[in-house]
Amino acid sequence: MSEPRPESQPAQQQQVPGTLGEMDPKPDHGEESYRGSGRLTGKAAVITGGDSGIGRAVAIAFAREGADVLISYLNEHEDAKDTAKYVEEAGRKCVLVAGDLADRAHQKTIIPRAVEEFGRVDVLVNNAAFQMSHPSVEEISDEEWDHTVAVNLTAMFTLTKDAIPHMQPGASIINSSSVNSDNPSPNLIAYAMTKAGIANFTASLAQMLAEKGIRANSVAPGPVWTPLIPATMPEEKVESFGQQVPMGRAAQPAELAPVYVLLASDEASYVSGARVAVTGGKPIL
Repeated sequence: MSEPRPESQPAQQQQVPGTLGEMDPKPDHGEESYRGSGRLTGKAAVITGGDSGIGRAVAIAFAREGADVLISYLNEHEDAKDTAKYVEEAGRKCVLVAGDLADRAHQKTIIPRAVEEFGRVDVLVNNAAFQMSHPSVEEISDEEWDHTVAVNLTAMFTLTKDAIPHMQPGASIINSSSVNSDNPSPNLIAYAMTKAGIANFTASLAQMLAEKGIRANSVAPGPVWTPLIPATMPEEKVESFGQQVPMGRAAQPAELAPVYVLLASDEASYVSGARVAVTGGKPIL
């Protein structure tokens, strides 16, 4: 049997933050394929960056598993409304909260809104992220550095701190790290630094929260085909994106969602402090 041919995407570029409508090919978030089995029945979840990419796939999967969902997103209103449609078609409630997670004041509104809508938080998925590719440190402005830290690290800290008082034993916090936390790309230096920080924050958090019965884990994705890629990488890198891993292709967001479902579910009652690699065969340390 011949080896599968590595897949690629046409060279393409978008403005930050990127939208699904302009992507070629369109990512698969499990819209037609994900089948739930009641693993999150009755839970209330908050997902940042839930309009597209991994967050959208997780929102669809969580809803089909029985969870109500609050989706935090920047300004991709059409993508967010489309995600909400899939959540509501699964018979679950979907709350959309638009705004810039780099803004500390906005960060502080998200958990209170979830508590207002659901009465509690059972699952928190800190998934929103910003990255930008640069060939040198000198090209990274102070403003971009601060923005990357604010979105990727500070928002995670703020939402986690705000959520814990509204979590009961059995609740779960899931943070999106990256293969870059261990194998940092030289062109994604700011992003890679934050992803290493997420991994370490989560490992510390799991130990801190164990006595409360709250679990904390992180997921380390490899290359995933989302709007962030054509919006933040040069066209030639988009075309070869994903070919560097042993499987020779980027993941579809739908291939990440089952890991988040497991970590959110009661089936993972003894899984805390873990970092789960979803990398197409590229090991993490």
